[in-house]
Amino acid sequence: MRKTMLLLALLPLSLGAIAAEKKAAPPPDPVEDPLLITAGFLTHHPDLKYRMLGMEAYKEKRFDDALRYFRRASFFADKPSQGMVAEMYWNGEGAPQDRALAYAWMDLAAERGYAGFLGLRERYWNALSAAERERATSEGQAVYARFGDEAAKPRYEFQLRTGRRNITGSRTGFTGNLQILVPGPAGEQSIPGSKFYDERYWDAKKYWAWQDNVWMKPAIGRVDVGDVEVVREGQPPKVDSRIPETRPQVDAPVPDVPEEPAPKPTP
Repeated sequence: MRKTMLLLALLPLSLGAIAAEKKAAPPPDPVEDPLLITAGFLTHHPDLKYRMLGMEAYKEKRFDDALRYFRRASFFADKPSQGMVAEMYWNGEGAPQDRALAYAWMDLAAERGYAGFLGLRERYWNALSAAERERATSEGQAVYARFGDEAAKPRYEFQLRTGRRNITGSRTGFTGNLQILVPGPAGEQSIPGSKFYDERYWDAKKYWAWQDNVWMKPAIGRVDVGDVEVVREGQPPKVDSRIPETRPQVDAPVPDVPEEPAPKPTP
C-alpha cells in the first residue's frame, strides 16, 4: 500500500511561530493576516504567495495547478514548496509519477539541512532502484541549476530590496508613524508601518534566519495504514547532497502558473 508523507501538514505552520526574542516579539504570520495580504505584502514575497496558492489548490485536489504554483514558489527559494514538488512527483499528483525526479527535488528541499526534509530525502533514496538513483543524480543537476539557493536566493533578495525601497522614509531606515491604508467594504483600515515592514520580512539575512528558525527542526510524519511514524530528533542524516554541483542559472525563465484567483475582499 502506498505510503503518503504528511509534508502538507507542515506547510500551514505559522511562519510567525518563532520563539519570542528577549527584546522583540515575533512578527505576525503574513499569510494569515488578511490586512497584510490586501495591502500588497505578498507582491514582494513570491515564496509565500505561491506556496499559499499551491496549498489552496492542493487541498481542492487541483493537482496540476498546485504543482505549478509550488514550482513558482520554489523558483524563489521556498524549501517547503520544493518538498511539495518532490511529494507530488513521488505520488504522481499533477504529473506522471517520477521517483527519480522526486528524489532530486527532495534533495533540493534538504539543501539547507532542514531535518524533516533530510529524513524524507533518505527515505526516498533507500526506496530507489540503482537505475533510478543514477537518473536522479544526473537530472538533479538541472533542478539545482534553476532552483537551488545559489540561483534562487539572489532572485528573492531582489524582490525584498524592491519592496523595501517603497517604504516611506526609507532613506532614514525608519517607518516612524507610517500608517498603510487598506480599503475594505467597511471603509479604510490602517496597518502600522512597523508591522508591515518588520525587519525580518525585508532584510535578507534576517529573513533567511527567520526561515531557518521555522523549518530547521520540525518533525515530519507519514501515514501507513493508520499508523504515524515520526522522524524524531536524534542523529541527523548526512546533509551533503548526492547531486554533483552545477553552475547556477540566476536568469533562468520563471515557471508559468495558472491565472491567479481574484483577491478576497478585506473584512
